[in-house]
Amino acid sequence: MAKNDWGNSIFPIVPGHEIVGIVREVGSKVLKFKVGDRVGVGVIVGSCHSCDNCSNNLENYCPEMILTYSAKYTDGTTTYGGYSDTMVADEHFVIRIPDNIPLDAAAPLLCAGITVYSPMRYYGLDKPGLNVGVVGLGGLGHVAVKFLKSLGAKVTVISTSPNKMKEATENLGADSFLVSRDQDRMQAATGTLDGIIDTVSAVHPILPLVGLLKAHGKLVLVGMPEKPLELPVIPLVIGRKTLAGSCIGGMKETQEMIDFAATTQDNT
Repeated sequence: MAKNDWGNSIFPIVPGHEIVGIVREVGSKVLKFKVGDRVGVGVIVGSCHSCDNCSNNLENYCPEMILTYSAKYTDGTTTYGGYSDTMVADEHFVIRIPDNIPLDAAAPLLCAGITVYSPMRYYGLDKPGLNVGVVGLGGLGHVAVKFLKSLGAKVTVISTSPNKMKEATENLGADSFLVSRDQDRMQAATGTLDGIIDTVSAVHPILPLVGLLKAHGKLVLVGMPEKPLELPVIPLVIGRKTLAGSCIGGMKETQEMIDFAATTQDNT
């Protein structure tokens, strides 16, 4: 956003959409929170509240969704993010942070966490014993590994960086590690994964990832490359495989995600 890679940045810009803090003041009509509560704000600070998506707790797909920063409120003012000193937010878009999660640990869950958690739940990659791949071990990828392990999956990290193997397997508990440039290892892993969460925002080939899927497997893109990716149709058709996308999550699911993290944080 700072470099305007997606072409929608509004300058001057105050970024930050993984925000945590303590409530200092509440309006007279606020019901959910009180002064002193531990709270967070993620990617969204507004939506229309009336479309089908909003009615189904999917504010993240509302056509009138308002982003936490570099967007416009309904009155035309610009939204500013978590690098501000203070913030005022509609209580509907505020998340309660459980007491047993440190605020600094909770913050990344409000974007990176929900971005990988939502597709795991929606696409059925949350079942114990499934073999699930995670492409990329950056901000989203490492959280994806931790959630999948908490859900009982067997996790394979797929990366271009061999030096991330120790972090993936020893620190985060991934069951295996594939270097995507190692064609022999990639070929040996053909047809072994039930699903893949692809977190990479750089342009990268999709065909090798599709090859890792079992029949009926699902490749879910959550990264946002600035240029189109090449789509390999024949491998999708032959294996009845799914290529899908997912974008953050609604407010109800975000609260569910952080509550789930609170029940498992001692193990992850």
